[in-house]
Amino acid sequence: MAGALLPPVSAIPPEAAGLSPEVINKAWTAAHDFEAMALGRFLAPMFDTVDLSHSAFGGGSAEESWKPMLIDAIGKQISAAGGLGLARPVFAEMLRMQEAATHAALDAPPPASSRSSSSRMEKSP
Repeated sequence: MAGALLPPVSAIPPEAAGLSPEVINKAWTAAHDFEAMALGRFLAPMFDTVDLSHSAFGGGSAEESWKPMLIDAIGKQISAAGGLGLARPVFAEMLRMQEAATHAALDAPPPASSRSSSSRMEKSP
């Protein structure tokens, strides 16, 4: 996977050793996206309290429509610069959940419909 941004080895929990680099990369990206979104939601009330109607670029419907995109961009920049440290625990939990789901799927017995059809085939001459 050329150009993939993988997490530091210290961020990968030992439970995720059996997962492919693609799955790990997707989880790492999703964890950073989650942190950026959370930061944007934390910043939104701050921008709601600022009155820009008397500033040089002041107010209007255009500003109101661009403000959410500005807040999201600021959240992404903060997350890319290290953020609050929220991405690592979210990433670790996502990998633990993925690994548990993978093990559960491997350890699960076959569905009842496939068992009943196979037993019928064994009984027929």
